[in-house]
Amino acid sequence: MEKQTLPNATLILVFGILSIVTCWCYGIIGLILGIVAIVLANKATALYKEAPENYLGYGNVKAGKIMAIIGVILCVLTIVFMIWAFMYIGWEAMQDPELMQQRMEELQMQQ
Repeated sequence: MEKQTLPNATLILVFGILSIVTCWCYGIIGLILGIVAIVLANKATALYKEAPENYLGYGNVKAGKIMAIIGVILCVLTIVFMIWAFMYIGWEAMQDPELMQQRMEELQMQQ
């Protein structure tokens, strides 16, 4: 029997990379891609563990899953930072550059 590549192995790797790259887009896109990559990686890992001699590409699955986990962590940190910025600085300051500069100067004075 000829060995086959694990289903979605390349897709998992690409989604893992994209979850890290897009984590700076407010965290949402990277979070979605990371979660999808982790779910697909878990399915591919279960399939591989049933019959490892029949499949290739497990290295891509492992690497993609690791990058997806890193991407999810970075996305969560980005989302937490954005929530903190909105709460601390305020939505009004995010819309008005002069008010933003004033709030940032106040923040520097406190330190």
